Amino acid sequence: MTTLYMILGTLIALGVLVTFHEFGHFWVARRCGVKVLRFSVGFGRPLLRWHDRQGTEFVLAAIPLGGYVKMLDEREAEVPAEWLDQAFNRKTVGQRIAIVAAGPIANFLLALLFFWVLAMLGSQQLRPLIGSVQPASPAAEAGLAADQEIVAVNGKRISGWSAVNLQLVRRLGESGTLDFSVLEKGSTVETLHRVEVKDWLQGEEEPDPIGSLGIRPWRPAMPAVLAEIAPDSPAEAVGLSPGDRILTLDGQAVQDWQQLVEWLRARPESAVTLGIERAGQRLDVPVTLSARGEGKARSGYLGAGPQMVEWPPEMIREVRFGILDGLGEAFSRTWSMSVLTLDSLKKMLLGELSVKNLSGPITIAKVAGASAQSGVGEFLNFLAYLSISLGVLNLLPIPVLDGGHLLFYLVEWARGRPVSERVQAWGVQIGISLVVGVMLLALVNDLSRL
Repeated sequence: MTTLYMILGTLIALGVLVTFHEFGHFWVARRCGVKVLRFSVGFGRPLLRWHDRQGTEFVLAAIPLGGYVKMLDEREAEVPAEWLDQAFNRKTVGQRIAIVAAGPIANFLLALLFFWVLAMLGSQQLRPLIGSVQPASPAAEAGLAADQEIVAVNGKRISGWSAVNLQLVRRLGESGTLDFSVLEKGSTVETLHRVEVKDWLQGEEEPDPIGSLGIRPWRPAMPAVLAEIAPDSPAEAVGLSPGDRILTLDGQAVQDWQQLVEWLRARPESAVTLGIERAGQRLDVPVTLSARGEGKARSGYLGAGPQMVEWPPEMIREVRFGILDGLGEAFSRTWSMSVLTLDSLKKMLLGELSVKNLSGPITIAKVAGASAQSGVGEFLNFLAYLSISLGVLNLLPIPVLDGGHLLFYLVEWARGRPVSERVQAWGVQIGISLVVGVMLLALVNDLSRL
């Protein structure tokens, strides 16, 4: 079932985002008087095709990894004299800029729409109450402590842990202070605590912003009782099964699931002994943990999931917006995620963020499947984030991308004549090399995560 969700989620995600992106180009081209020859979703052999009244061929192709809009253009083929006024290359610089920019703009508008719908549907968020703070950690030195509720991070009001994480992610790789406004238990007076960081999590492959500060979010006590076993995992190899209760790890008593996870993560590829209770009997089970991640992010892996427990109602918030407030929230989220995406790319170029954070088609497919399986809200959220990423990436000034074409047209507009075909050809070759290189890097990252 998970595989089915992954396939369907990926196809729907790519289909929606690619179609909307290309429709942006198509819609503006039509309004600028350009004749569109083909509108294709996918590449390769056509599965379906039809024509409209204006002669545009619409194609649904076999390889759903993109799409394109083919316009009448003298640079690609000879154009009949009666159609010259409909050729793309005969249009003004302003019109060509509008046509090229319309694709990425369509991606931002789609994200805005999804965020608007999500804001009006509402969401449940976990109250950002600190469960514990590790001694001698940056958070402890700043005076943060258990039972404090975080109400703002870096001056931004927040309502849940996901918002806390988002505000912290923006500061990865930087030096300075992280400002936390908190409420003490039973108090209505906010206090400010400043956490000092230097080159914070710079180069980390799998950064954990909240955990790295020594903060542990509050969560209900979860007994170390297994509910699921991952296929081909160390847990499956030694015969652990749902319903097993883990009592000890190498003779040390296990209080709850979180404690067990922390102990296991600290023991990659180690041989440990689990004391378990099964059907009223006590058993000692030796198991060799596997490892996940690399470098500092390397951690032990058992491959088992716990029985879930109910959260107290007072720890869950329902956040919902009206039509106008929801639109404002959608604009804010779209802008914030666009800036964050661009800033993350800049930090990767400067070495402040690890390029291991780049994801390719395999990771996108896995996330698409997981979000689709989690419900409509999670899937729309995923589509919005992915649409913003596509919009930002397409606007980068790299030839072969929309941003590269925009760069050439802006130069043409500034100097009054087009960039020479020779320079454009060089640019295209460089652009293709960059894009292929980044795609290969993202694919290698995907394979290393499997």
